[in-house]
Amino acid sequence: MNENKDESLITHLEALRETLLKCIISLGVMLPVALIAAPKCLNLLIDIIISDSKVTLNFFSPAEVFIIQIKTALVLDLIICFPYIAKKIWDFILPALYENERKFIKNTVFISTFLFVCGAAFCIFVILPLVIKFGLSFSSQNINPMFGISNIINLMLIMSVAFGLMFQMPLITNALIKSGVISYESVSNLRPYVFVVILIIAAILTPPDVVSQLMLGIPTYLLFELGLLFSKGVKNENNE
Repeated sequence: MNENKDESLITHLEALRETLLKCIISLGVMLPVALIAAPKCLNLLIDIIISDSKVTLNFFSPAEVFIIQIKTALVLDLIICFPYIAKKIWDFILPALYENERKFIKNTVFISTFLFVCGAAFCIFVILPLVIKFGLSFSSQNINPMFGISNIINLMLIMSVAFGLMFQMPLITNALIKSGVISYESVSNLRPYVFVVILIIAAILTPPDVVSQLMLGIPTYLLFELGLLFSKGVKNENNE
């Protein structure tokens, strides 16, 4: 009995090792492609962020732009390989799941990925240009803005991830109510406290300026309300 368990554990560990190895190899294979595409992707992102503000970005060390391109390539490499990596991980855990669990996890991962992409895109195309314009509004005859490319790119990465995570709010709200962890009525009554908590999390995830925090906090609260709206059906089912 113990021998069978040991053999099963070894088999699973070998399968996990093979899965992780294939994922790492895929990242290595696609890295040259990402390195070639990184400069064009970086220029495209910069054009989107500063297109309406007519800002010139500056770099302050010889290797600064090169390092940013390497970082961009690594992120791009992960994005390119994500479908393959997700498929390999899914193939690994699939045999251990029941049919209803497979359906639930598949739907949850799809919705979560969609919301994350929407959040990151909303940040890049809408929020960051507004943040840049807000910063420019403080310029005057004696105060000239000078934005470093590293600061802008790091800001974009941090805020994109923050928006992607906070856009999970409808999914989290619906999951908590559907699983019975908390009732619809309780969540509805806690709206003011939820709003404060969202603002605190937004303050932690974003740079220390009120504009970025509000631009993340307000859409997140609206998404929370959207999650409540979708959860009304769950409330009705529970009452029945």
